[in-house]
Amino acid sequence: MKKVIPLILMGCGGVGRQLLQHIVSCRPLHAKQGIHLRVVGVSDSKSLVVASSMELSDNSLLQLCRIKSDGSSLQTLAASGQVDVFTNPESIKKITDIAALLGKSTGLALVDCSASSETIPLLTQAVDLGCCIVMANKKPLTSAMEDYDKLISRPRHIRHESTVGAGLPVISSLHRVLSSGDPVRRIIGSLSGTLGYVMSEVEDGKPIGEVVRSAKNLGYTEPDPRDDLSGMDVARKALILARLLGWRINLDDIKIQSLYPKEMAPGIMSVEEFLGSGLQLLDKGIKERVSMASLSGNVLRYVCVIEASRCEVGIQELAKDSPLGRLRGSDNVFSWMRCHSETVL
Repeated sequence: MKKVIPLILMGCGGVGRQLLQHIVSCRPLHAKQGIHLRVVGVSDSKSLVVASSMELSDNSLLQLCRIKSDGSSLQTLAASGQVDVFTNPESIKKITDIAALLGKSTGLALVDCSASSETIPLLTQAVDLGCCIVMANKKPLTSAMEDYDKLISRPRHIRHESTVGAGLPVISSLHRVLSSGDPVRRIIGSLSGTLGYVMSEVEDGKPIGEVVRSAKNLGYTEPDPRDDLSGMDVARKALILARLLGWRINLDDIKIQSLYPKEMAPGIMSVEEFLGSGLQLLDKGIKERVSMASLSGNVLRYVCVIEASRCEVGIQELAKDSPLGRLRGSDNVFSWMRCHSETVL
């Protein structure tokens, strides 16, 4: 008997669109596995698209992906007559109504692929309505402890593997270790593909300006690379891991080292200025640190460290032959220390 899993996708940027395309392309595989992912609706920050039949066709999903890729509004889909389009705040009410209808009957998964904190009230309400929560969005899990406690109050109904580790099974692996009663003493990881690429390239003697511009052209960074270089994304990942270990802390409790000074912050310096003269000013300091580390046979890596009462993210000097020291390019490396051994992913 085929298992039908209704879902609503929130966020149809690059990650959300890739998910929809993956769902469509994997229909034959899902059929063999006896499951069917029924996409009830798709929303972005302004609109929600649903079908009167409570299932968007694969053609509609692919058309939606093309429209969003072109930078157009979801509202243009209304002209087809095959779907209904709701705008905020009506769209939020519609999602809530669907969650109330399906949550405790057929079940409903709310999939958050946005990068917004505005989904938090909807997600916490959905928990009470019996829905399952799936997240690529880190912000709900790094918001106030009250929201976090609500989201994880039904552990079997939440999944967020893709919030940390870029495809590595970090969350599930830690869950298994902790569920076995084996305490984790220390976590250290390079959890940003962007910063991993930057640090390994400057190690080869390339100017940081050239490296960051290259990373931007390769699609590794956000449109404004400072979103990555600030360390905030790594800090959110560190907070998710720390809370998984049982730490009752917030973002403000994490020591965060930015790769640029406050004088180069987005509100003060434009993206163009930062990519030009700003990065050039940072080059000398980075080169000196790379040279000093090299004299000791070490390398620089941007890492998160969770140990004892310490949770921090920033540049650390590490042995060149260590798992993190050997890291190249945009790969992630993650390790944790238990009572008797160290595990590396």
